[in-house]
Amino acid sequence: MDDEEAMGVALDEARAALGHGDVPIGAVVLAADGTVVARRHNERERRADPTAHAEVLALRDAAEATGSWRLTGMILVVTLEPCPMCAGAAWSAQVGRVVFGAADLKAGATGSLYNIAVDQRLNHTSDVRAGVRADECAALLTDFFAGLRGA
Repeated sequence: MDDEEAMGVALDEARAALGHGDVPIGAVVLAADGTVVARRHNERERRADPTAHAEVLALRDAAEATGSWRLTGMILVVTLEPCPMCAGAAWSAQVGRVVFGAADLKAGATGSLYNIAVDQRLNHTSDVRAGVRADECAALLTDFFAGLRGA
């Protein structure tokens, strides 16, 4: 599975979050060969848990599926640029690559506001690919927030 196809899976996950009122963000963890290891969407509202971001949930599931917290060589694909918590979780898991769709100019931590993924002061860095299917990812979020505002 290539990055664009994987982002399609992440977008499907993001849409699933709409069913329970969560911000539509989806994440997928891929093995190096492109197979899906885990896929999740935001569940902060559903779980009343501030850490239930799609990325954190997917990384937890991937660690459980592989039997290791070290996800070296795996790829995290997410519809919105990871926040500092999620970028930190990817760093902690030693993810090899992060792929995201829409940039997050207010809280993005893999290039927009911060760049945890490539900070040489840390003991692990990840390759980053930004902007995969960015328009689709951004539109999903824009429509969600417009609906909340009644616009």
